[in-house]
Amino acid sequence: MIKFSHSIFALPFALSAVVLAWQTHAVSYWDLVWILVAMVAARSAAMGFNRIVDARIDSKNPRTAVREIPSGLVSQKQAAVFVGLSSVIFLGTAALLSPLCFFLSFPVLFSLLFYSYTKRFTRYCHLYLGFAISLAPVGAWVAIAGNLSVGIVYLSLGLMTYIAGFDILYACQDVDFDREQGLFSLPAKLGPRRAMQVSSLLHVLTLVFLGAMYISFKMHPVFLIFLMGIAILLLIEHRLVKPDNLTHIHLAFFHINSMVSVLLFIGIVIEGGVR
Repeated sequence: MIKFSHSIFALPFALSAVVLAWQTHAVSYWDLVWILVAMVAARSAAMGFNRIVDARIDSKNPRTAVREIPSGLVSQKQAAVFVGLSSVIFLGTAALLSPLCFFLSFPVLFSLLFYSYTKRFTRYCHLYLGFAISLAPVGAWVAIAGNLSVGIVYLSLGLMTYIAGFDILYACQDVDFDREQGLFSLPAKLGPRRAMQVSSLLHVLTLVFLGAMYISFKMHPVFLIFLMGIAILLLIEHRLVKPDNLTHIHLAFFHINSMVSVLLFIGIVIEGGVR
């Protein structure tokens, strides 16, 4: 039901925060292990909870009716146990990182789980999803540094707009269904064409925030090469997905976006080495 490979969207951002913190703070092997486990556990809990909450809606949508709970492959009780265990693992690993991380893990977990209800009352559910996932690099930074940094806030804002932008594109698949069921999304409210324009704007902001991070951390100019690569990938993504042609949505969603996240991480690692 939960593909661990899908953690690739946000995990490189969290690891990027670790690399940035590493340049001024000590990072132990166990810090890295607990951050990785916490990331996967938090995402698993959020995704599993989403599948439980949306099971009834998913069963009505031809695109999602084959998912594990609507199709009967996984029961809601089994999914609930999975979500509970994932949540406990997330809270436990946060406690192993620091008392501050443990204290903050509760509102973070609530934010992640609450996303599952946002499509029922706001068209801006995509932005909320971006916000919830953008807590990952902040959490990783706090786990290492114990405080906040302006530069890491820019990285998180970059992740927020990046996630929200491609979630809007993905939601274009369900415009008719969302309207029939009274669900909220920007594509359902504005139509695919205008929603895609909003998505493009959000991805422009992604580049702006990553540029602001570059300035804030006084990074080496080599990072700009990778930032340019990210810009090209986002451009390709928006060229692949058209309002009247969504046939390439999975290529854009799973492959292009994975490449964006990984390229950012590689860029930050190389920049740190050069610096």
